[in-house]
Amino acid sequence: MPLTTEKSVIIILVAAICTFATRLFPFALFGGKKEVPKFIRYLGNILPAAIIGVLIVYCLKDFTNGDINIILPGLIASAATAAVHIWKRNTLLSIAVGTIGYMLLIHFIFV
Repeated sequence: MPLTTEKSVIIILVAAICTFATRLFPFALFGGKKEVPKFIRYLGNILPAAIIGVLIVYCLKDFTNGDINIILPGLIASAATAAVHIWKRNTLLSIAVGTIGYMLLIHFIFV
């Protein structure tokens, strides 16, 4: 079944509505003067570190292959991300440096 323009627009609209709804939900649930439950505050404190851990595991999962062209870019990008974060304490900058560095490494150096 071919994908028509109308179907593409409907798919994009559904994705946009779902994305907007997930962003709006916390404000609708905890907005105003309502107290945020302790469990939600706990998750807000613990999840960023857990997510970073999952991303590190995902980034370095290919070590079992033993191919240096796969292992080294991940290690270099991870080290650059950690170094920039320790230096600047800016999460977005750290992630950007690691991501851009990794992409440059795998596309231009470790081809």
